[in-house]
Amino acid sequence: MKRYLIERHIPGVGSLSRAQFKGLAATSNEAVAKLSGKVQWVQSHIAADNTFCCYLAESEAVVREHSRLAGFPITRVNEVVTIIDPITAYS
Repeated sequence: MKRYLIERHIPGVGSLSRAQFKGLAATSNEAVAKLSGKVQWVQSHIAADNTFCCYLAESEAVVREHSRLAGFPITRVNEVVTIIDPITAYS
C-alpha cells in the first residue's frame, strides 16, 4: 500500500471536544471497514482549522472514497514518496 497525507480544512476542528473527536474517529473507522482492507487510517494531527491525516491505501481514489463515505472534506491529497527523520542523518 502507498502512504498518503490528507489535508482537510474544517473550521473550528481544533476546538472540538473529546466526545466529538471520538465520534469523528468512529465515523472514520466505519468508512475504513466498508472498504475492506483497501485503506488504513494511521493517525491524524489536529491544528486549529485543519486536520492532517496519514493513511495507507491502494490508491488516491480509495482515499477519496473513504472521505466520501465518512463525509469528510479533502483540501489536498499528497502521496508520500519517502520518510526521513533525525536518524536519516546517520544512515
